[in-house]
Amino acid sequence: MSYVVLARKWRPQSFEDLVGQEHVSTTIANAILRDRVAHAFLFTGVRGVGKTTSARILAKALNCVKGPTPTPCQTCAACTEITSGSAVDVQEIDAASYTGVDDVRKLQETLPYRPQRDRFKILIVDEVHMLSPNAWNAFLKTLEEPPPHVKFIFATTEVHKVPVTILSRCQRYDFKLISAQTIAARLKFVLGEENIAADDGAIGTISREAAGSMRDAMSLLDQVIAWVGTTGDKITAEGTAKVLGVADRSVLHRLAAALIDADASACVKIVGELSQEGYDIPHVAKNILIQLRDLAVAKVCDTPGSLLDLAQEEIADVKALASRADADDLVRLHQGFSKAFDDIVRGSTARVAGDDADSIGAEAADGAGG
Repeated sequence: MSYVVLARKWRPQSFEDLVGQEHVSTTIANAILRDRVAHAFLFTGVRGVGKTTSARILAKALNCVKGPTPTPCQTCAACTEITSGSAVDVQEIDAASYTGVDDVRKLQETLPYRPQRDRFKILIVDEVHMLSPNAWNAFLKTLEEPPPHVKFIFATTEVHKVPVTILSRCQRYDFKLISAQTIAARLKFVLGEENIAADDGAIGTISREAAGSMRDAMSLLDQVIAWVGTTGDKITAEGTAKVLGVADRSVLHRLAAALIDADASACVKIVGELSQEGYDIPHVAKNILIQLRDLAVAKVCDTPGSLLDLAQEEIADVKALASRADADDLVRLHQGFSKAFDDIVRGSTARVAGDDADSIGAEAADGAGG
């Protein structure tokens, strides 16, 4: 059998498994329990946060033989077929390739007929913002007064492209970016189930690089596991940083410490080492800007845990480093580096701009300290 990537293998199959979107799962579960399920849903949010997954879970919850129930059994024919994508009464459409008005009209012709077996005929439309204006107009009347056995579930990453007339006919659920801590907890669970060892630094790096997307985190984890190979070695923070082409947390800590200590020479040397090892300097600059922001927050807040999307041991390191400087100095460092960030990203010679930015930042810190 061909290999199944982790993002598909560990896709949540119930609302209990859906992490980071409790406001969605709780609301929908209560609606099912109280028999107040809407006829049309719109799930919106960035890629990889659970929109399509939630649509499939909702379809199972409505069509399970024990339902409608917020906890589908996962064993009946309806549940297993929806999971495998072969359910006759649950149709999943990619609007990117299904954009024309004629396609919508053909689909509408089938809606008045009862489901072949299940309780509801459910239409899941992914990337729904890709529908043409004429296709949307053809949907309007059906979406406002659909047959009682039909449910619509739309998913999109660009909700601003969905017509207002459609938005007013749907229950809208906004999916949030998933915190790095929540992603890290899920990665630890998956690694435990896969019997793969990894240190916290490696998991933290993957969680940060996922940028709030659980699917991206699983894809990055797959890549890192492939780097480890068949030797069964432990996934380390250093190895993960090399595979993903990002700076390790310890390197960012060293660079931030050099800035605080006004050590321009150390700043230039660290940037040089990163450049020689092939790291993306603009990406490093983005991470150091986040690090400087975290330092300022840790300095002015007594309990910054909820404001810093970091593991507990990383929060302790940030607080220790922040204690070595005044709050005003840290704010000035962040402001100064943020102004230089555009030069690093847009400039043709990112390393030179990075050297200049770090040197100026170190000198500014030295002047502020004096």
